[in-house]
Amino acid sequence: MLQAITGWHQDEEGDWVAELACGHGQHVRHTPPFRQRAWVLEENGRRQFLGFELNCRICDGDDIYLVDW
Repeated sequence: MLQAITGWHQDEEGDWVAELACGHGQHVRHTPPFRQRAWVLEENGRRQFLGFELNCRICDGDDIYLVDW
């Protein structure tokens, strides 16, 4: 289910997590050469993606993402 990004925070390891309108979070990482998302490293880049929709797998009912580490 598509959900808009409403904010950002860093997890305990310093990776960026998109805060979604549904209340869930989704990591957005820049890990070249696999994922080219350099924009997530800068505040201005993250700000430009506010309102952008990501697919929330938890809202889709994918229980594997509900694991509490």
